[in-house]
Amino acid sequence: MDALFAAIDATWPAVRSVEAGGWQVREGGGGGSRVSSATTDDEEAALGPMEEAQAALGQPALVRLRGDQTRLDARLAEAGYVVKDPTNIRVAPVTRLAAGELPRVRAFAVDFPPLKIQREMWAEGGIGPERVAIMTRAAGPKTAILGRSNDTPAGTAFVALHGDIAMLHALEVRPAMRRQGAAVNMMRGAARWAQDQGAAFMTVLVTQQNAAANALYELLEMDLVGHYLYRQRQAREEAE
Repeated sequence: MDALFAAIDATWPAVRSVEAGGWQVREGGGGGSRVSSATTDDEEAALGPMEEAQAALGQPALVRLRGDQTRLDARLAEAGYVVKDPTNIRVAPVTRLAAGELPRVRAFAVDFPPLKIQREMWAEGGIGPERVAIMTRAAGPKTAILGRSNDTPAGTAFVALHGDIAMLHALEVRPAMRRQGAAVNMMRGAARWAQDQGAAFMTVLVTQQNAAANALYELLEMDLVGHYLYRQRQAREEAE
């Protein structure tokens, strides 16, 4: 699991990370929870230094926990931190995904930076410039997958490599193009790109409440290998 969590941070990187009393606190630049959360391997680490560091960055006190960090989870719950976005980690061998059928001209690996139409599709799905900036920061091999259906741009996704792990982020399919195989085709195209880069595994992260995405990855035989969640301190007015 250490390699998977290292790949998460490498392929979807924060602006920077600061150390605070045994915590790694990420500055997200408005890019969402994953890049603005704090993590620690010490389940007894004091919360104060983390909370102060988050406040100094202008961010809420937000912690990302691995599924096995039960002691830390209990401490945060007792301190009034509420659960946010439990997330599944799914993995498949690249060879398994790449071997599936991929019709011609249905998925393309685009050299970075992404095309204008890809940025537009991400924006339509709520993935704005702050998250595109995260993709730009990723230092390793990376690509933007363009999906097509009925000769029309149908979706896009971002894939980056860390070691032998390719991680796919920001999969977005236009509503009018859903249930036409675009997501499956993009996953196949991403796997073939990753295979060409020497990757052994393809990984995705999907919130547990996203039933459609979890069903897609089960269809693609991507194994559920772990999970993580966030806990965020409630604002005083919300707690009262």
